[in-house]
Amino acid sequence: MTYKMQDRHTGAIGFGVVGLGRAFMLMLADLENDPRFNLVAACDTRSSARESFSTQYAAPTYSTVKALADDPYVEVVYIASPHQLHKDHAIAALAAGKHVLIEKPIAIDLASSRAIIDAAVGSKGNVIVGPSHSFDPQIEACLQIIKSGKYGSLRMIRTNYYTDFMYRPRRPEELRTEDGGGVVFSQAAHQVDVVRLLAGGQTAQVYAHTGAWDRKRSSEGAYTALLKFENGISANLFYSGFAHYDTDEEFQWMSELGIKKDPAQYGAARRLLQTIDDKTEQRLKNLRAFGPDINSQKPAGNEHFGGLVLTFDQADIRVTPQALYIYEDEQIRTEPVLPAIAGRRGVLNALWALVKEGVSPVQDGRWGHATLEVCHGILTSGKSGDVQIMREQVPVPGYPDVK
Repeated sequence: MTYKMQDRHTGAIGFGVVGLGRAFMLMLADLENDPRFNLVAACDTRSSARESFSTQYAAPTYSTVKALADDPYVEVVYIASPHQLHKDHAIAALAAGKHVLIEKPIAIDLASSRAIIDAAVGSKGNVIVGPSHSFDPQIEACLQIIKSGKYGSLRMIRTNYYTDFMYRPRRPEELRTEDGGGVVFSQAAHQVDVVRLLAGGQTAQVYAHTGAWDRKRSSEGAYTALLKFENGISANLFYSGFAHYDTDEEFQWMSELGIKKDPAQYGAARRLLQTIDDKTEQRLKNLRAFGPDINSQKPAGNEHFGGLVLTFDQADIRVTPQALYIYEDEQIRTEPVLPAIAGRRGVLNALWALVKEGVSPVQDGRWGHATLEVCHGILTSGKSGDVQIMREQVPVPGYPDVK
């Protein structure tokens, strides 16, 4: 990767990063190639990461979030730290009057996400929760079709994703549910965000089953959930991170990140874990974070989050990263998804609009809190077998009435 030195005096938005780990790496290429943003500061517990950032960007690094947030050139604080640190880091940034882009989930527990919302109310800054796949261009295209009423009302959503999530290199807390580990906090947060956006936002009930079937990696690795919305729309969500079937096969081996995969590498994640110890796994995890040796792959298409089918009164729509396949009464139409390689442009557009125009996206702090409530509903229902009632949901602005 070629780095650009950052000019802290331009009209671009000053971007300060908290946590130079895997999440930041997934945003890095888009930040590098978007002239509207400058990486002007960073905070990380690893001295090697701080040194690399300072060298490559001619920018200061800090050992505390407060010190970073107090930097006058930082306009947006990107919270890319582990889930359990989100609350304290977001509140510190908001206390300094900075806008916050916070990785999903907004927090681990609902009390923490409420605290972030309260901190934003008393701050000059605001919160965006993302990136999430609800910012993907194909999802935005679907939302515009829903709002147009072209095919009548949306009635049902089906979404599924099979991955190797549980067998990628992990820190210990990423495999402990109480610390935000497992697929519900990290992956359902994407899936729930997508279906809430497309169904109008206000989930009424959640019924779910969860699976923690590997004693060596004992957090939830799978779930299936039925969501019922206040407007009558229903959504069925399915996710498995147990590294068998791979949904990316349905998209010509286009990965979640829009990068082409080699099908000959099937089973590689499981095979690797069988040959290494815990210490080596942590080293491999660290290699996926920011540092002096970075290998990045160029996207070949849009990001996505697995299979998605929408059922309307007069059509079904099958959603893929590159096209919408619209099954009408008497014909099948294909609409390309543009741009073809969007990366994280959607969330960066929303961030620009927030900072420069004062326009907040739907995916704000309250939205992230409502998504977290559904994730907790999945976990609780999965344990109890009971339907969970949602009480802290928020609507999608301008969503049409379901007739």
